[in-house]
Amino acid sequence: MGSNTVHLLVVDAHAGAAPLPAHSHKAELRLAELLDEDGAIGAEGIDRLVATISEALLSAEDKGVQELLPFATSAVREASNVDQVTARVRDETGVDLSVLSGEEEARLTFLAARRWYGWSAGKLLLLDIGGGSLEVAYGIDEEPDAAVSLPLGAGRLTAGWLPGDPPDPADVRALRRHVRAQIAGTVGEFARSGRPDHVVATSKTFKQLARIAGAARSSEGAYVQRTLSRTSLEEWVPKLAAMTTEQRTTLPGVSPGRAPQLLAGALVAEGAMDLFAVDELEVCPWALREGVILRHLDHLPAV
Repeated sequence: MGSNTVHLLVVDAHAGAAPLPAHSHKAELRLAELLDEDGAIGAEGIDRLVATISEALLSAEDKGVQELLPFATSAVREASNVDQVTARVRDETGVDLSVLSGEEEARLTFLAARRWYGWSAGKLLLLDIGGGSLEVAYGIDEEPDAAVSLPLGAGRLTAGWLPGDPPDPADVRALRRHVRAQIAGTVGEFARSGRPDHVVATSKTFKQLARIAGAARSSEGAYVQRTLSRTSLEEWVPKLAAMTTEQRTTLPGVSPGRAPQLLAGALVAEGAMDLFAVDELEVCPWALREGVILRHLDHLPAV
């Protein structure tokens, strides 16, 4: 249960092997944008969440799923009525949601990236932009030495800072200042560990930014290298700021549901790459979902 999407990923998996995707069921709820002025997920949002989870359960049953690993991220975690939300989901669907902390989210996403790239990647710096939060993690092992989560998700920032379509330039500048101030407060914690050998990014936001900057389309497969340079991103930010939501949907790889928050995501990506002195990063196909699965498989006996 992410801040943008409720996603059921069905995999064929066992200990000692890579999880192989077998089926995917998605619904865009954008929970990060449904919080009321008190920070609660309203009745309509909870109703939609319960209905979507019920649909996902039927899909899981149809596909013969033997074990379910349900978890929620930023939008549910930070809702002022999180206990009410999880209780309602449990009572009406039987699903007991595990609500990940921001640090857990960063650590599990880092694990997925480490397993994808292996030990030869050396010291990894990971960036992940979700709908509700930005996760940053750094380390040389499977457990990062440093991991933080900041309230800089693309959906959250769009709803709170960019009401216009296209947005007012003054709002864009204000959001840019806010993003950079938030990120700057964490840079020192990572800088003490030295420069990374490899910088990687996960999430739909980074995938879309890389795609509009010229990276290969998703249909070309997971093993095609996809990169994003800071130079390309800096060229695209003012272009995105001048576009309407409808105009962004004409860009390669940008879906109608993600188009409204692409600018906010780009501002976060640009700020992170600049402040962490990243000239280029590589987009990792694995992210949080795979990290949750891999951690679970680590505790199962090998077949």
